[in-house]
Amino acid sequence: MMHRIARRTVLEMGAALGCAGMAASTGAAPALASGTIRVTAIDGYPARAMWVREFSNFFIPEVDRRLAEMSPYTLRWQEAYGGTIVKPKGVLEGVELGLGDMGIVTTVFHNSALPSQAIAFVTPFICTDARIVARAVDDIAREFPAMQQEFDAVNQVYLATGVVLDSYQLFGSRPITNLADLEGKKVAGAGYNLRYLEGIPNAVGVRGGLTDFYNMLQTGVADAGMLWPEAANTFKIVEVAPHMLKADIGAVNSKTVTINKDFWDGLPNEVKTVLQEVAVAYRDHVAEVAMTVAEESREAFLAAGGRIVALPVEERARWAEAMPNIAAEWAAGLDAAGKPGTAMLRAYIGKLRDAGQVPARDWSADV
Repeated sequence: MMHRIARRTVLEMGAALGCAGMAASTGAAPALASGTIRVTAIDGYPARAMWVREFSNFFIPEVDRRLAEMSPYTLRWQEAYGGTIVKPKGVLEGVELGLGDMGIVTTVFHNSALPSQAIAFVTPFICTDARIVARAVDDIAREFPAMQQEFDAVNQVYLATGVVLDSYQLFGSRPITNLADLEGKKVAGAGYNLRYLEGIPNAVGVRGGLTDFYNMLQTGVADAGMLWPEAANTFKIVEVAPHMLKADIGAVNSKTVTINKDFWDGLPNEVKTVLQEVAVAYRDHVAEVAMTVAEESREAFLAAGGRIVALPVEERARWAEAMPNIAAEWAAGLDAAGKPGTAMLRAYIGKLRDAGQVPARDWSADV
């Protein structure tokens, strides 16, 4: 009830301020008319971001197709991206308050509210296959209720994990050929991945979002940035950071498709089923796209004048060993909060090993 009151209050404020995007979303009851349901989907990132593009081009049409085949209900979509309703860090709160009925939450921005979602971030240097990581994290979310309960606590229903990158790499304004080139440098990152720098002497992490990286690198706020080739290509990073160090830090789960719980509770069961099934299909589709465009993006980076140097295997292993065991710290923190952090960590790494992945460091050895 409190969420419904908060939702109406925020919407009334939005209308008073003349914010058309805020006013577009309605109350908890989703139906406009018999058989027609209005859905506002939000993300703070622009429509050109790969996962947003695929939400428009794959998720929505697939939901509509399946409903048309087996249900009397149709969805009337309103898509609001790129800051029209929320900024990138505001999707979680936006869906919680009902500014959007569903959204793509960038979980790395919400380590306090969604600590379990950091599971792939705290286990770097294992897997560079988005498909494997997506399935493994989603399996953990379904096997360990604690992960989904974190979304429930912010008035949302978890639908599926999204892995939109094959691997974090390093992009620098000046050449980077080894770890020594990163010593004493300022490196931009989105959140938890800034802790990777603790394995590099005097490297300084600078927090920022993907949409900020170009300006950060252009103005010298950062000397390098941790991002992935597709994003580097999409946001034209080659113009300000033409040197890529292929460090294969790993794929991470950074997106989750969620839906406002009040809105969810008012949906017909057949619509819920379709949304759940298509969310899983979207999970696999986006991961496949991530792998396909990764190589294309590396080629585009080179064609645009960029240079790529591979970090030697022994340097990569040395980097992993030099880091504090952030996975053990993460697991211990969850354990202390009454959540099965250690069990989740062991199960996740076990899933990666079962899929043929060989860790550069066994992060579960110390738990």
